[in-house]
Amino acid sequence: MKGSYFLVIRLDEGKRIRTKGRSFELKHGYYVYVGSAMNSLEKRIERHFRREKKMHWHIDFFLAEAELLRAYLIPSEERLEETLSVEVSRVGEPVESFGAGDVRVNTNLYRFEGEPDTFLIEILKNLGLKWKIVKSRGETKGLVGENEG
Repeated sequence: MKGSYFLVIRLDEGKRIRTKGRSFELKHGYYVYVGSAMNSLEKRIERHFRREKKMHWHIDFFLAEAELLRAYLIPSEERLEETLSVEVSRVGEPVESFGAGDVRVNTNLYRFEGEPDTFLIEILKNLGLKWKIVKSRGETKGLVGENEG
């Protein structure tokens, strides 16, 4: 299945996250990462939940230091990553230049003081999108399409 996704991540204490070519100073709090997988959404989300993996994207380095709480799988034939990122930017605090190399936004990672789920669900409903929330690798199996929340 093709689509986009949100990752909801918790960072318990401020940390410097080092990637292959950059370094990011991140404060404690909740983060939302916006991504897309136009080949296999399920496999991409399974990969994000794995602790052992080859470090490739900025998000891989962040997830090695933080806790991935849940993912929102958003099936779509259309690439929605940029649209979703713009919507999340209306409330979330942007982490400049994090993981947005292939879209026209400056970042795909946003910080929130508290749990961001109410806001994320509002975005999805306003855009008329379907989604499924998963909290582990095993939950990515099966049909996505019923709105949750």
